[in-house]
Amino acid sequence: MSKFRLAHLGLVMAAVGFTAAAPMAGLVSAAHAADTVRADVGKPLQEAQRLLSSGKAREAVAKLKDADAVGNKTEFEKYQIERVRAAAASTAGDTPTAIRAFETLIASGRLSASEKGKFQEGLAGMYYRAKDYPKAITAIQGVLKDNPGNSQMQQLLTQTYFISGRFNEAAAALKSGKQNEESLQMLANIQLKQNDKAGYVQTIEKLAGSYPKASYWADLLNRVQGKPGFSRTLGLDLMRLRLALGQLTKPSEYMEMAQLALQAGNAPEAIKIIDQGYKKGALGTGTDAARHQRLKDLANKTLADNTAAQATHQATLIKEKDADGLFNMGYAMVTGGKASEGIALMDQAMEFGTARRPEEMKLHYGIALFNAGKKQQALTALKNVKGTAGESDLARYWTLYINNPNVAA
Repeated sequence: MSKFRLAHLGLVMAAVGFTAAAPMAGLVSAAHAADTVRADVGKPLQEAQRLLSSGKAREAVAKLKDADAVGNKTEFEKYQIERVRAAAASTAGDTPTAIRAFETLIASGRLSASEKGKFQEGLAGMYYRAKDYPKAITAIQGVLKDNPGNSQMQQLLTQTYFISGRFNEAAAALKSGKQNEESLQMLANIQLKQNDKAGYVQTIEKLAGSYPKASYWADLLNRVQGKPGFSRTLGLDLMRLRLALGQLTKPSEYMEMAQLALQAGNAPEAIKIIDQGYKKGALGTGTDAARHQRLKDLANKTLADNTAAQATHQATLIKEKDADGLFNMGYAMVTGGKASEGIALMDQAMEFGTARRPEEMKLHYGIALFNAGKKQQALTALKNVKGTAGESDLARYWTLYINNPNVAA
């Protein structure tokens, strides 16, 4: 996943929703009961209100020109005209006219504190729709100064920062605010634009951990495999995680993973992989069906041979303090359903201290513990993986996977 499509934040422009609900009945404000509207102004105002109530918002805007034409209007008359104009223009989608009306009303000093806040929200939304982002940002910041807990305005501010190219401010807002999938997607998009590879990976890890979609996991695993210094010996471990995530689909992938498991001395794992490939319909069909069967036969024969020679082979490995060989034998036993015996051999192997790749061994130990149903012990083991060739990355990703509530212990 090289790029996210920005999800719509679901922000309904406050201008439309608010003004439609604004109290329009009556032309005298309770706060200014002494103010009155003359008949030559009031008549076109009332006609405009009726047009607006009957769904004829554009006609209502046009009708207000009759009220505008009356000379020597009082400040209160101007105020009432703008209230009707604000509602009518917003409903009609006449954003420039609505903006001017909202600006006039806010500057009038006649709005109550609560009304002023709503009009300011509406004005901010209209600036945004008009793509006047500098004014939108100023207006939103004004709303948040009085009401810092306004989550809708906080989201709109972040969106405005992003769309106007102010990525540093957008990223800061996203990091400090409440994070959900959409905000994390936006943050990842910003980090891509800024070539912040480390930050991007951290954000995708959060997405994969909280919203484990195939696209997030595919991005993570492709990136870790492509990192400089990633050890080729971790190829099987990468495929183990892909298998657990349900991301193996091609016959060649099942074949490759089964062969790697056989090379690692884990015939039980190879058999499970092949069986799953057959169950999924990826193996046992098509022109390569015979090849699939030969690999299956090889895995079964290897398991039978290893089982027959296990006692002798185990004694030799212990005598020679072959940590890698004994550990792999233990891992295969865990995979084959002999968890207690297998883990005991793995513990013994690690005590030898002769492993060629000790951090990789720690990673395998954590995976084996998880496969044995020992979730908490597995998480502890994975936390201790410190390798720099991809081991710690895979340990972290196994931890994300294991901690997903949908994954059985």
